[in-house]
Amino acid sequence: MYEETTIAAIATSPGEGGIGIIRISGMQAADVADRVFHTKKIKSFHEAEPYRMYFGRVMEGDRQVDEGLAVYMRSPHSYTGEDVVEIQIHGSMEALRQTLSLVLEKGAAPAHRGESTKRAFLKGRLDLSQAEAVMDIISSGSEAALSNSLRQLQGKLRSKIDEVRSEILYRTAFI
Repeated sequence: MYEETTIAAIATSPGEGGIGIIRISGMQAADVADRVFHTKKIKSFHEAEPYRMYFGRVMEGDRQVDEGLAVYMRSPHSYTGEDVVEIQIHGSMEALRQTLSLVLEKGAAPAHRGESTKRAFLKGRLDLSQAEAVMDIISSGSEAALSNSLRQLQGKLRSKIDEVRSEILYRTAFI
């Protein structure tokens, strides 16, 4: 079942950039992150202050893969509604691939495209129109498209649907 699986994926667009993000989500997110990301500030992400960035190194045994920042988000206060650790390293595709490979080796399963949004929907963090809006935002090609998608993500469409539904129920009561 999805709730028992801890998933991981590269959360940034393909290509080189200044920063690349690996997102780990699920019940074992902190444990998996502890096995690959080492920081002097905390012994484990279970004791991390949520939403605080920690500087550290992605390590494979004694070999450093990269260095960067990591943040822990405790369930249910994350995008997916699950425990999440995001590791932010340099945006080299090779560093991202090696880090993801290490995270998968240490207990996470590869996430499918859109799986974080699916989990957010299944946990009740997003309704269906908001989940669709996320994909629309990602593919927005104009200012108007982005603006409409953001309104949908903020729940404006859901609000309008609820208004119309209430009105229909009210009028139906008199029929």
